[in-house]
Amino acid sequence: MTSSSADHEVANGQLRRKKKHVEIRGLNENCNHDLKNLFKGAAVVASIKPGPLAEFYAVLVAKGMRPEMARLTLARKIATIVLIVWKRGVCFDAHHLKPQTA
Repeated sequence: MTSSSADHEVANGQLRRKKKHVEIRGLNENCNHDLKNLFKGAAVVASIKPGPLAEFYAVLVAKGMRPEMARLTLARKIATIVLIVWKRGVCFDAHHLKPQTA
């Protein structure tokens, strides 16, 4: 666990630790669990069925990423594609499907 100077406060001339607040990582508590499960399920199916998404998954695994993390990355990629198609009204183009640079 890391700490910083922001974890402390001065009260009555004494330095003391602040009360911890719970920090939620990733999705917030108001997330749509059904939609999250839908994207995770789509990633499982897409990683098995032949096609550009399965190739994307295979490249991640070949680079040494754990299969469950590669499926999570694929689920996030699918969610991003759905958002782009919905917001911009464009068609899906597999040529734009690139592996993560990180």
